[in-house]
Amino acid sequence: MRTTIWFFMFWVYTIGTVFLLPFAMYLNKKGELLRKRRFTQNIAHKWSKKLVALTGSNIEVMGVNNIPDGPVLFVSNHQGNFDIPLLLSNLPKSIGFVAKIELKKMPIINRWMELLECVFIDRKDLRQSLRAITRAIEVLKSGQSIVIFPEGTRSKGNEIQPFKPGSLRMAAKADVPIVPITIKGSYKILEATNKINPADVQIIISEAINVNEIDTDKATDLTVMVFNIIKDNLENNQSVYSN
Repeated sequence: MRTTIWFFMFWVYTIGTVFLLPFAMYLNKKGELLRKRRFTQNIAHKWSKKLVALTGSNIEVMGVNNIPDGPVLFVSNHQGNFDIPLLLSNLPKSIGFVAKIELKKMPIINRWMELLECVFIDRKDLRQSLRAITRAIEVLKSGQSIVIFPEGTRSKGNEIQPFKPGSLRMAAKADVPIVPITIKGSYKILEATNKINPADVQIIISEAINVNEIDTDKATDLTVMVFNIIKDNLENNQSVYSN
């Protein structure tokens, strides 16, 4: 019953945002970038918070004070479909996502994702992937934060999969810090049983990494560093983070 209600309300809430799209598109057309970002982020925050609340889950967010001012590249593990609404509803920044191209086919959602300056990537098409990364760098340089899931797909469990090579280089090219994020337990909301279930979820925000202090010729070292931070948090029952 919870699953049926959730999917029904998903479309109720989503269709309800259609009436707000024209104003967001107007701001975008007029080039009022900051107003557009504040408006779209506010809509996305409220939409996602309602959807997460409908699951009955308990969400614990730790380390918010680790997020620096200005645009950042959030690098997160990816356990389930709820990771995007979890981050939209809990990160205190205007954010877009590097998202799989399949999401571009979702009606209404795709329009809001475009307004949030999300970047759609087709990992089966190398040229398109390179263009998408270039676009993500431009978005970061313009002041919008970006979330990337460098595993490339959902783990559907508590294990972390290897990061795609070179997936974090955009931070160095855009000259923005990296903020590692660990999501624990989000797969239990849906992927564990293929039904909506209440779950205890932790979002751990680790200290920012200044990429200027990392040898840019050693991108592999940066990837391993971020991977290990997230992996350690997943394995540690008492989460390690700074306030």
